[in-house]
Amino acid sequence: MVNENFEPKIVGFCCNWCSYRAADLAGTARIKYSPNVRVLRVMCSGRVDPSFVMKALASGADGVLIAGCHPGECHYIEQNYKAMRRYSILKHTLRAMGVEPDRVRLVWASAAEGQQLAEAIDLLVADVRKLGPLKWPGNWTENGQRAEALETLLKEHEEAFEVVS
Repeated sequence: MVNENFEPKIVGFCCNWCSYRAADLAGTARIKYSPNVRVLRVMCSGRVDPSFVMKALASGADGVLIAGCHPGECHYIEQNYKAMRRYSILKHTLRAMGVEPDRVRLVWASAAEGQQLAEAIDLLVADVRKLGPLKWPGNWTENGQRAEALETLLKEHEEAFEVVS
């Protein structure tokens, strides 16, 4: 059941060369999309470490969007393939932790695809709205040690993350 009052918080990691420019194009072309996403520019989707996603979720985000250049068109040669490998392992890790993997999405958008990026954002927001709030911090005791708990969790899964690096 969809909670009409719930507005998800989405963190969007967009690569500098393509998807960030697509978001800019969507804005300048006045293409409407959900205001729930907070875009963070990274140089490349391959630079989005899984710990960034975990930190965003642990800090209160209900979902995360990772957007980059289309495969084969990366400005850093093959780094978006690295993003794909990391994304696959990240979804597996989230599933093992009891977090719905649909809260994290990897999309490709060239600088000319502002409309497609806007549609991908709207779709993610709608899907996360159906899932409801993450309430992940509530899984830990409210003793001010969320960061330590996340760090411990990441260390436990460090071997899986190193495989894709």
